[in-house]
Amino acid sequence: MKATEIERKFLVRDDSWRHCADNGQVLQQAYLSHRNQGCVRVRLIDGHCGYLTIKFPMSRLAKEEYEYEIPVGEARDLLLAAGHILEKTRYRVLHDDRHWQVDVFAEPYEGLTLAEIEMASEDDRFTLPQWLGREVTGNNRYSNRAMAAASRVSAIAQGATGSDPTRLRWSNRHPD
Repeated sequence: MKATEIERKFLVRDDSWRHCADNGQVLQQAYLSHRNQGCVRVRLIDGHCGYLTIKFPMSRLAKEEYEYEIPVGEARDLLLAAGHILEKTRYRVLHDDRHWQVDVFAEPYEGLTLAEIEMASEDDRFTLPQWLGREVTGNNRYSNRAMAAASRVSAIAQGATGSDPTRLRWSNRHPD
């Protein structure tokens, strides 16, 4: 299905969002292709649903997105073939009648929590929750695609040296 994804992304400053959150879903995802012109992502949700997504940037906030459900077995095979799997638990959080997605990352990004809001247009206005920190929209360091690529490089370095000197400890209070 073709859609336009328009979103903004923020660091999360504390856990006060949890009282409004659902139970969350475990997402495992990997990137089969990740170039500046677009990317191909495979995702497995709670081990029960598989998706293949193709995204192309349109502007700073918007991406053209094609998403297709695929068989779970094929999603697992593609995750393994892609290399590093980025894992996070995604929660839906209601704030001022708007749904936010809060992602709590697992290793190697444990300690990183990001919130995203999808918008109807780039001019869409909304109230920022108190639990949000600094906006990181467009900051490549917080792109899932870039984090998957960086952790893949770290995994290669760890295999070659027996340790991982490039491993980052994430904190939402960590300055850029």
